[in-house]
Amino acid sequence: MSSIGNLRRTDAARPLPLRLVASLVAALILCVLLISFRPFQPASTAIAGSGGDLVNQLGFGALGGIAVLAMMVLANPRTLLALISPMWILMFGFLFLSTFAAIDPAAAQRAVLFTLIAVLCVVAVLALPRDADGFSLALVIAAFAVLILSYAGLVAVPDLAKHTANEIEAQHAGLWRGIFAHKNIAGPVMAAFSFGGIYLIRRGWRGIGIVLLVLALWFVAHTGSKTATALVPIVVFLVMFPNMFGFRLLAALLIAAALTGFFFFTIGTLFFPATHDLLVQIGADTTFTGRTSIWQFALEKLSAKPWSGYGFESFWEALVVRQAENPSYYLDWDVRGIVHAHNGYLDIAIAMGYPAMICALIVLIVLPLVDYVRCLKKRENVFAADFFMMCLTFALMNAFLESFFFRRADPVWLLVVMACFGLRMTARIPIATRT
Repeated sequence: MSSIGNLRRTDAARPLPLRLVASLVAALILCVLLISFRPFQPASTAIAGSGGDLVNQLGFGALGGIAVLAMMVLANPRTLLALISPMWILMFGFLFLSTFAAIDPAAAQRAVLFTLIAVLCVVAVLALPRDADGFSLALVIAAFAVLILSYAGLVAVPDLAKHTANEIEAQHAGLWRGIFAHKNIAGPVMAAFSFGGIYLIRRGWRGIGIVLLVLALWFVAHTGSKTATALVPIVVFLVMFPNMFGFRLLAALLIAAALTGFFFFTIGTLFFPATHDLLVQIGADTTFTGRTSIWQFALEKLSAKPWSGYGFESFWEALVVRQAENPSYYLDWDVRGIVHAHNGYLDIAIAMGYPAMICALIVLIVLPLVDYVRCLKKRENVFAADFFMMCLTFALMNAFLESFFFRRADPVWLLVVMACFGLRMTARIPIATRT
């Protein structure tokens, strides 16, 4: 969305091929980011091969090169400058420093490099389209590519597109995951597509928007994710209802309050007994299917390294975890062998320390909320900002129970990045609309 203001009809006709090329390149990049180079991989296979997969390394390296070249040729320099954020630069500084504390610094630095490449690719998706129609086209192509492949997989390769009883988590058998490694990835991505459907409907692309909304919500329902299914209407209400009356500040405050509530009633139950007791009184699962055991263990170990953490992508492979005695005498789960804390914020602290977590809270929550309130009062900016805020709010809430922040090629993380930088853009650059 590189152009500025409204495009006159005569101006719009002349560079149409170049505009179309920019949108198609953005669509290609977004398709690859979401689909990856190895779709339909079970979670166990994806985890085992994520560290040194040559196809992914070469593929994402090439995709990063395409993204940078495309931005140099097709993007508006003003848009690119507006997307530069000093706090994000500081965040990546923390990320890079954490690699020196990692078990394998070289591998961790490669992971950070590919994380940065993925972020650049997401920035290209935002910067390349010349107007709102161009971004909508890229979104439609990518979303329907994922949906078509996922629904086709349910018919053609059901053992790959669904969880099976032969997997470690046999209780998930029959639940849909589509092209993704796990239902907990499929659910948030499809939820984002449903928000995209609302965005398209508001922009006047009603037919295709309704189809996208229905297909995405149907898929979310079949992932078996109660969290995702419940969060979609909550997020839509938090963002859309106050905006019906023009209260963007109220929407931001409600989102901040909701995130605070999620903290108190998830990991916060370990710090505040009153919230734990309240959950007991209403009959809720106070362990969050065993997650509190993981959080308790991680917090205990983090107290030994609160400032630096254990290094990027290192804690759950560290000796302090793998050589721990079976902690079942006080925990519900044996934490040995798990790959993350099932809480994105806690995983940031574990990897990089509390200072980095504070920086992450600023770039992932505070700055996007400020940008949302400061969104330019233009039709396309408002619609885009609402879409990005719905995607981000859903992910931030989901992150209290799942972990995906800074996980280089994780589609949910990439949608978070798109939302953060998209909100930054809507607060600074007028998004063009064709007339």
